[in-house]
Amino acid sequence: MSRRILQFGTSRFLQAHVALFVHEARLAGQEVGPITVVQISGSADRAGRIAAFGAPEGYPVVIRGMTEGAPVARTLQVRSVAGGLSAAADWEALAALFCGDTGFVVSNTGDSGYAVAAADHGPALLAGPPPLSFPGKLTALLHRRWRAGAPGLVVLPCELVNRNGRVLEGLVADLAERAGAPAAFRDWLAREVVFADTLVDRIVSEPIDPVGAVAEPYALWAIERRPGLVLPCEHPAIVVADDLEPFERLKLHILNLGHTVLAEIWMREGRAAAETVREILADPGIRARLDALYRDEVVPGFAARGMGPAAEAYVATTMDRFLNPFLNHRIADIAQNHAVKVERRIDAFLAWAAVDGAALPAPVLREIAARQRTDAAA
Repeated sequence: MSRRILQFGTSRFLQAHVALFVHEARLAGQEVGPITVVQISGSADRAGRIAAFGAPEGYPVVIRGMTEGAPVARTLQVRSVAGGLSAAADWEALAALFCGDTGFVVSNTGDSGYAVAAADHGPALLAGPPPLSFPGKLTALLHRRWRAGAPGLVVLPCELVNRNGRVLEGLVADLAERAGAPAAFRDWLAREVVFADTLVDRIVSEPIDPVGAVAEPYALWAIERRPGLVLPCEHPAIVVADDLEPFERLKLHILNLGHTVLAEIWMREGRAAAETVREILADPGIRARLDALYRDEVVPGFAARGMGPAAEAYVATTMDRFLNPFLNHRIADIAQNHAVKVERRIDAFLAWAAVDGAALPAPVLREIAARQRTDAAA
């Protein structure tokens, strides 16, 4: 029997990533899903999106790009999503699904998604109205599932947070303890609920209103192997690995770092408001600066960690993805939450590359990091 997937977050990324994988798995004959999408916030501007999920005809995902030098352009109607709920408005219906046939939780809650509201600390978390934060909501729902006598499930967070599964598991355990949850519940959490570390990688450049997205052909969902892990489906883009760190470092400190450097240039140098990654790299001077940054600052950092050849190959793939002639990936979107991204993508890279305390000579990256700290202190 297939088990429901509850997807926390309405982002276009998940529409063109996890939900698309599940759709393709279903077409291949696998018993998987359906997906119910959950709006975490009470934002009114997402209400139309929630209402659009679950339309019988599905929603479009347009795949455009280059694969092995050949252009790819296709449109799929994704039908793996059965409907949407608002955590704020449909809390009891959500709890009923969570305690029912749900077997998997997927989340993509943005850069601040793991922030816990002060109001979620305390006994009211387990018995009051819907908690404010995503970790609070998840803790309360897991407590309800335990009280209902339902089995454990698998949590597959997709936030760009290092060791996202372990981080989320720690937050839930802490909230349960602060709420005064019984020891039996906390034991059940540790024993029956699998929080897997995962890494997602796909450029999803544009939304389609009210639901849908435009994405590149390249996609990866790397999931770290751990006891009790069950996958929601099988798919060529899903990889189970013993260690995610190589995947994480390449994506975070090459593709994501490159995006953040371009956003820094875009913001500091007064470039066109609607400029895309492809358009900014059509400027020979900007392209030369990014090429030099990868060659002189980024690849040497990976080489210091024994990953030089892998980094060079990933840089080449990344540049092909950046120059995708079919995607309009707006830098204004990339520039959101810029300070957090500088910290995670640049500061963290400089610290990681400092093997045995030897600082990496990286003048451009260090200047960006220092400028961000100055701005934060101002």
